[in-house]
Amino acid sequence: SQELTGRRLSAVSHAVGVTMPVYCARAYGGIIEDVDGNRLIDLGSGIAVTTIGNSSPRVVDAVREQVGEFTHTCFMVTPYEGYIEVAEHLNRLTPGSYEKRSALFNSGAEAVENAIKIARAYTKRPAVVAFDHAYHGRTNLTMALTAKSMPYKSGFGPFAHEIYRAPLSYPYRDGLIDKEWATNGELAAERALTVIDKQIGAANLAAVIIEPILGEGGFIVPAPGFLPTLRSWCADNGVVFIADEVQSGFGRTGHMFACEDEGIDPDLIVTAKGIADGLPLSAVTGRAEIMDSPHVSGLGGTYGGNPVACAAALGTIQTLEMDGMLDRAKDIERLMKDRLGRLQADDDRIGDVRGRGAMIAMELVKSGTAEPDPELTKALCAGAHAQGVLVLSCGTFGNILRFLPPLAISDELLHEGLDVLAEVLAGL
Repeated sequence: SQELTGRRLSAVSHAVGVTMPVYCARAYGGIIEDVDGNRLIDLGSGIAVTTIGNSSPRVVDAVREQVGEFTHTCFMVTPYEGYIEVAEHLNRLTPGSYEKRSALFNSGAEAVENAIKIARAYTKRPAVVAFDHAYHGRTNLTMALTAKSMPYKSGFGPFAHEIYRAPLSYPYRDGLIDKEWATNGELAAERALTVIDKQIGAANLAAVIIEPILGEGGFIVPAPGFLPTLRSWCADNGVVFIADEVQSGFGRTGHMFACEDEGIDPDLIVTAKGIADGLPLSAVTGRAEIMDSPHVSGLGGTYGGNPVACAAALGTIQTLEMDGMLDRAKDIERLMKDRLGRLQADDDRIGDVRGRGAMIAMELVKSGTAEPDPELTKALCAGAHAQGVLVLSCGTFGNILRFLPPLAISDELLHEGLDVLAEVLAGL
């Protein structure tokens, strides 16, 4: 790994950061093995990508078969069945009983950009609302939608215009100001809708885009009623409601999609990350009349819906549906919340434990306060990494430890990883 670090520093842009200076040789079942033979407990899943486990058998078999047939033709030139089959599954699996269409792309950011294009084409309106603490990507438009400056936006402007921001429901921090805001999502939504109405106006608004559970922004779960109230307002005002499920989708939260927890049926839903167990694929799925509104050839891309990535997606979906993965996500939630809740009871530096399924976080604060403590978070991550446990941080204030274990991980590995975490935290 030290030798490869030297080569990386000589060959790769220094603007590309790495979390740990170890180099993966293989990964399986919640373990990452590096080129030196070290075995790390993986509580990150490649940032929620290898949800079903690295190199899952059905995915490996499907990819091998597809590579042997053909690797690319471009769906826009000579189409193929795999793309259609993935679209059919997405139309079936995503919330909402209405007729749907899908379009496939490469990355979450690319899919978000296309969702905005589709919403603008359908409504003939320019404005888009995103929320505090949001993360939607690193391209120019998605940087405009993203709330956090460093490291995502600083120095990269000017950004796309007609992007506006509204206040999010953040139960832990809202409760420090007004206890009712922490539990009453409808009230928190009215606060946001007042901003939208007064500063933008529904008549100018193409879309509202939101992560049902925020990812990079801190694994924030809005208070019950927040999302349904926004959804209802969008329906009443002809505004396209876009659910960005790039990080929270495909079984991660114990539902196939996080918005199912409150019965939300988005007009458009954006997916990526866990869709293909590590191969680059993303999608926009939604109401047929909205998805069909752009002109012919208005959507596409050379690699969008690559046949090998589509094969991986079909293997992923089959694994999620046939191997009880949604139930496994709920088992992981119970185990982790129980353990982290007991840690929280003994350590007031853990201000909040939250999340759903295998998408769990704890918010770290300075003892006796609710002040974010990014230094403690950084030290805890470094200590866990030194002991062979891969964890990730996030959050606007840099004080959230997030856990994204693969659903294939064993209880024993989870307990071992959390034992390490507790030991490191006790020593800080």
